[in-house]
Amino acid sequence: MARTGEIMAEILEKWEIDHLYGMPGDSINEFVEELRKAKNELRFYQVRHEEVGALAAAAYAKLTGKIGVCLSIAGPGAIHLLNGLYDAKADGAPVLVLAGQVHSTQVGTDAFQEVNLERMFDDVAVYNKRAESHEQLPDMLNQAIRTAYAENGVAVLIVPDDLFAEKAEWDQPLTSDILADTTGFPDQKDMKLAAEMIERAKRPVILAGKGALGAKEELALFAEKIGAPIAVSLPGKGAIPDLHPHCLGHLGQLGTKPSYQAMQETDLLIMIGTSYPYREFLPEKADAIQIDRETKFIGKRYPVACGLNGDSKRVLESLTAIIPYKEDRKFLEESQKRVKSWRKEIEKDKSEETDQLMPPQIMAEVQQVLDDDAILSVDVGNVTVWAARYLDLDRQKMVISSWLATMGCGLPGAIAAKIAEPDKQVWAFCGDGGFSMVMHDFVTAVRYKLPIVIVIFNNQKLGMIHYEQQEMGHIEYGTELGSIDFAKFAEACGGIGARIQNREEMRLALKQALKADKPVILDVQVEEEPPLPGNISYGQAVHYTEYMVKKFFSDKSVTLPPIGKSIKRLF
Repeated sequence: MARTGEIMAEILEKWEIDHLYGMPGDSINEFVEELRKAKNELRFYQVRHEEVGALAAAAYAKLTGKIGVCLSIAGPGAIHLLNGLYDAKADGAPVLVLAGQVHSTQVGTDAFQEVNLERMFDDVAVYNKRAESHEQLPDMLNQAIRTAYAENGVAVLIVPDDLFAEKAEWDQPLTSDILADTTGFPDQKDMKLAAEMIERAKRPVILAGKGALGAKEELALFAEKIGAPIAVSLPGKGAIPDLHPHCLGHLGQLGTKPSYQAMQETDLLIMIGTSYPYREFLPEKADAIQIDRETKFIGKRYPVACGLNGDSKRVLESLTAIIPYKEDRKFLEESQKRVKSWRKEIEKDKSEETDQLMPPQIMAEVQQVLDDDAILSVDVGNVTVWAARYLDLDRQKMVISSWLATMGCGLPGAIAAKIAEPDKQVWAFCGDGGFSMVMHDFVTAVRYKLPIVIVIFNNQKLGMIHYEQQEMGHIEYGTELGSIDFAKFAEACGGIGARIQNREEMRLALKQALKADKPVILDVQVEEEPPLPGNISYGQAVHYTEYMVKKFFSDKSVTLPPIGKSIKRLF
């Protein structure tokens, strides 16, 4: 006979789960006792806020493909998890939640900290059940994990804490800890149709997303054979090296002008592992092929003539084998000329010397010391644009909150990355707004001796919102933030901090940070710069003019900014 909590810990280990994030408390303490006894076999990372635990679990799942696990007490602890769980749901990351609940004899009595957790988690979870007896728990845990993997979503198992302490023999399990591979393969007639469409196309363009990350070689070979340039969604960054001759860069608000132009001119859009949501950046009207392992995404956001349901790696490999080499390279060559011109302007931004640090210069200095297999956790805001546009990735990995786009994901993602890959260089790129939402858990990185490097772009404002308001023709309001010395904060937490004012200080600080055996914060005082899109629409230009006029008449002491080189470049 063993405590049910002990049996559950063993099941987690059988699923190759070696750690989880959370905080102890009175409705989860019986299970936490099993984690204490498990020690290194199943490591418990105590975070300072449950939201960080959920965001870390989601980031771990995105990076590794393995299930991320977090736990919480009932009531306030479970409520804190929600933001991270919605991030996992939005980005299709398998996450398991073990949520405590009040004593089983008190459920339904409005006991202290009792919340209707089943109702609360209903929208975010693909599996959401409360155990009513300890006999159910082992099988329910297996079902929860299997469902999270099968549906790439959040599985919630709600457990009154007393059930963990009950003793039982689990000698006749109803379930197993085995996950079957259900990846299918497209019908041959669909493969033939796709090949015919590709052969007819004069101006094919590939849009690669997150689903293409596991098919890098196959994607490059496919693009070369059909003579197609490749645009990349933000979650797909790294599917093709940024400096690859077929790469157009990102598509969308943070994308490049060459990718926008190619999309407007293409006669065949080939979407690989992406359900790209921004219709205004896709072709107005073009034939389309979509490859995705999830049938529900095929044709969801763009009308496709051919859907290929299957794993991108296998489908591309087979498709490449049956299509002829395309001799006509005119469209590809024109796209490459545009990219070359675009990159010259980008390099000017990165190499320019100014009195105050600008975002492109910061990324240029990071690029010089970035390991080939580094992991980058990028927060939400202007910093997302700077990382996407100015960092050239090859084999490096990047983790983001792509669909929910929740601020505060940078630090939790870096914590998870260092736990997943302790021997690799791990970075977090954060704005001061995003970092200050979760900065308390820098102490977690210090406590567990996780030597990550956090680069904070400190402009003392919510920079992206600031420019969004201007773009709408409004005067900015509510976006200013107070000044925080994050370097001193790092030192107060037991880490290392440096406050950086210029490029030379940045170079020296980066070299020292990468030698450190503690977490490091580089508090970079950055000059604000508008995160201009790769292609400025007429409407955006009109609204920005409205903003400048309003600003002038509301405060005549203001000197209106001239149209800078960046705007000139993008029109």
